[in-house]
Amino acid sequence: MMPNLNNDLIQLRAEIALVAARMIAQDGADIDTARRKAARQVLGVSQPVPNMMPDDIQVEDEVRKYLALFGGPAHGERLAQLRATALQVMDALADFNPYITGPVLQGTAGDYDDIHLQLFADSAKEVQIYLLNRNVNIEISETPHFKGGRKPVETVSFPWMKETVHAQLFEYQDLRGALKPRADGRPQRLDAAGFRALIAADSTLEQDE
Repeated sequence: MMPNLNNDLIQLRAEIALVAARMIAQDGADIDTARRKAARQVLGVSQPVPNMMPDDIQVEDEVRKYLALFGGPAHGERLAQLRATALQVMDALADFNPYITGPVLQGTAGDYDDIHLQLFADSAKEVQIYLLNRNVNIEISETPHFKGGRKPVETVSFPWMKETVHAQLFEYQDLRGALKPRADGRPQRLDAAGFRALIAADSTLEQDE
């Protein structure tokens, strides 16, 4: 009997996603790095065929499953701490239209994760001046634009309540079309009100369980 290539691909992607999720949860690796390392480990090649690779959503799902099985109460406490701090930062930066994104939003954040925000303001300089006037030490770098094909965006990183925050500085017009949910229905980014609603919903779900 000839092997079913579709089933084989599904199984390979699932195995790569599982190994990558373990690296993310245990070592704090980012998704891209964990996925590449996992592919090398599973397939034994450094450059696998792209269609063998699981997407971000599949890897995140495996991270959630892993944390649900092995994270215990410590994971819930850590996530709650990060989310509370993120809301504090978002409230402080309310004038710059902050949106939460990344592992803290998706519920996959662990011991090694930072808070990732996206700000939609008229001027990146206004954000920098706001932080500097409050004696917040900032580091400036560049990160890829989430829409792809555009020039990188300025990112300010700074400490806040013993956590590290990375805030990407977008133009306000970049917010157009940015609020569509992902393929799995989860939000890609949320403002403070939406984030509070998500946290409340997650808390209710945990109590029901």
